[in-house]
Amino acid sequence: MSSPSNGFECRWHASRQLLAVYVVAQLFALGSLFLLSIPAWASVLGILLCAVHGFWALPRQILLTHPQAFRGLRRDADGWQLWNQAGGWQSVQLRPDSLALPLVVVLRFRLRGERRVRTICVPRDAQAADLHRRLRVRLKFSRRRWAAPE
Repeated sequence: MSSPSNGFECRWHASRQLLAVYVVAQLFALGSLFLLSIPAWASVLGILLCAVHGFWALPRQILLTHPQAFRGLRRDADGWQLWNQAGGWQSVQLRPDSLALPLVVVLRFRLRGERRVRTICVPRDAQAADLHRRLRVRLKFSRRRWAAPE
């Protein structure tokens, strides 16, 4: 990149495409529970687990309505930071297995002080096209993008 500027910020919103993919995956999972010849208690348990996953994942990962849903990324002199309503800007360490593809950006990260690696999916329709392209370029070519927060 020709610009020496380290500053970058972007935000995203809920994605209709990601919601559609999630609903189709849930329907396949539920459909397979009905088609399999397994005991009734196992089918009921599977349906319950699908429902619990939906109640947990939809507001946090798909619809982004939960206060802990991450909805922004920025890079400044302090490194990479993610934003959510509950905690504001939080320093993160991006992981090398993050993906920046034309249809989707998959951010793998670790919050400061945590051992757990988390994942965010930012589909193409969650941002304006030029902003999504800038995010992909920044993730691919940024210096020290895998550095731990200081």
